[in-house]
Amino acid sequence: MNKMQANLCLLCVTLLWSTEVIIFACIPTDVVPFATTAITNLIGAAILILCFFNRIRKALRKGGKKLLLRGLLLGVLNCSYNVLYLYGLDDFDVSTGAFTLSITVVVLPVLLLMRKTGVSKKTWISAGFVLIGILVALAHNLINISVPGLLTITAGCIIRAFFIIQLNRYAREYDPVSLTSLLSLTVGIISYIIWLFVQPTTFAAIPWNSQIIASLFIHAYFVVALAQTLNTFAQRRATPASATIIYSMEILFSVIWGAVLPGNLIDRVVPDAYIIIGIIFIVFGNIIEIIDFSKLKRRKEARDGTA
Repeated sequence: MNKMQANLCLLCVTLLWSTEVIIFACIPTDVVPFATTAITNLIGAAILILCFFNRIRKALRKGGKKLLLRGLLLGVLNCSYNVLYLYGLDDFDVSTGAFTLSITVVVLPVLLLMRKTGVSKKTWISAGFVLIGILVALAHNLINISVPGLLTITAGCIIRAFFIIQLNRYAREYDPVSLTSLLSLTVGIISYIIWLFVQPTTFAAIPWNSQIIASLFIHAYFVVALAQTLNTFAQRRATPASATIIYSMEILFSVIWGAVLPGNLIDRVVPDAYIIIGIIFIVFGNIIEIIDFSKLKRRKEARDGTA
């Protein structure tokens, strides 16, 4: 997998992640979010462990305690920023929340500079376009934005930036499938502990039916097991900054789902001029990051030279 293929893989991952809004809409609101996270991550971890048991066992023998500790760290970081997102997003609608979550695009390059890690000029330009898109989309609603909600999400974005940097580093050192299974298992266990504290009756409190069961298994397979594994594989070739830029495309997908899906499924979103212009900037920033223009230029020069 080369860098461009990794970026396209991350784009597919982002599309899969964006479908969460559809899947979660099929689960009653009285089901505690920590319940959904715990169940889907534990099922996702079980799927990976059952399918790749020998591979994971070999990776654990080779990586030892260090691999276990790093899987634990990733799980703690993942749970931390998701909990902050969960509470912060209560103050925003679908589109505003999606744009706000992309603040990570601004935070991550700064963290990389602080760690004395180089960021390419192309990535800085891409991040700049994404940042402009976020600011434009939020410009019409800045007065009404909840400050506590914004601060909560910003804290989550900072933690997520650390998570992406560490995931990118560990994905290059360890087997991606094993790392993903440990991450999912850790997230599932931590979420279950929080769920147990928030709702002691846990599984007995869920109004089980075929729709809820199907939604949980679909989320566990496609979003947790499949998307997270693809994401870890792609991180071996992508850079943390480029991955974060591509993640911002979830805004486009979220707005599309909010615009086309019926109101009884999710909160309808009618894109105004600010949102549309903001999305255009974000898409343009992603095109700059994903496409290797220098490689295309060399190919063109080679064809011209042959002719």
